[in-house]
Amino acid sequence: MSHGLDVVTIGEAMALFVADDFGPLSRVRSFTKRVAGAELNVAIGLSRLGLKVGWVSRVGEDSFGKLVLDTLAAECVDDVCVTVDPRHPTAMMLKSKTSDGSDPKIEYFRKGSAASTLSITDFAADYVLSARHLHLTGITPALSETARELSFHAARTMHAARKPISFDPNLRLSLWRSSAEMIHTLNDLASHADIVMPGLGEGSILTGYDTPEEIAGFYLDRGANLVVVKLGQHGAYFRTRDEAKTIPACPVAKVIDTVGAGDGFAVGVISGLLEGLGVEEAVARGNWIGSLAVQVIGDSEGLPTRASLPGHTAAV
Repeated sequence: MSHGLDVVTIGEAMALFVADDFGPLSRVRSFTKRVAGAELNVAIGLSRLGLKVGWVSRVGEDSFGKLVLDTLAAECVDDVCVTVDPRHPTAMMLKSKTSDGSDPKIEYFRKGSAASTLSITDFAADYVLSARHLHLTGITPALSETARELSFHAARTMHAARKPISFDPNLRLSLWRSSAEMIHTLNDLASHADIVMPGLGEGSILTGYDTPEEIAGFYLDRGANLVVVKLGQHGAYFRTRDEAKTIPACPVAKVIDTVGAGDGFAVGVISGLLEGLGVEEAVARGNWIGSLAVQVIGDSEGLPTRASLPGHTAAV
């Protein structure tokens, strides 16, 4: 197995079909095939910045699974802990094309997917613990009971090893049996994280508070060291035990595709902190990468390389 990773993340990847034409998905006749998945987007983004990244998942023994594996190889993301499952398919999704910067319509086809069978048996302690950082989202624990157990087991293991964990709630209401179950589970998982990064709307749903200051305080009281609340076009608010500040957004002339912006933001924050940047600089990088992500079609296509970072230096 590979060791000495910078970041490990766990989650589901899907084949993504993006509409080539505007209008309802039912009327679109042509789509472009890509890959999608929040955790995979983060893995790709971090790898492009020169970090060593491992992704833990399961894909089907099908053409979509081969697409995911080919993407991992092309993006230099370690796939040692990716299992090819001959009994369950790789999930897929359809995404509409918008012209006004609004969120696209998305339809998921993921029931019974290979990734939904993720469990503690997919956890390789020496692999995960070789990493400096673990990144989790709220999507994986929503896939199935066994995937939820894996998420908590990974979080507890890294937490016990005193290694940092970042958590992006990435709410998917349709995957949960109830909002109450989602809120309880994700707040419980967040309590194991050092860095919690909700959007303002997500934070409001999960905490019952409406302001970024109150949302940040909620998670700091539950053990986080840093809370970053994403504010969309208004930037991001961060709060630690010692400081708090709103970092303005990077101007965007035209929003093309909003999906993946939060993943790009996570790439900026995680990479910045791992490289020793201050919190303010790391959040500013998150804003910048998030702004790049919304200016192109596709979930990870806008994520930058190391050479394109302002004043770039070699990854640490």
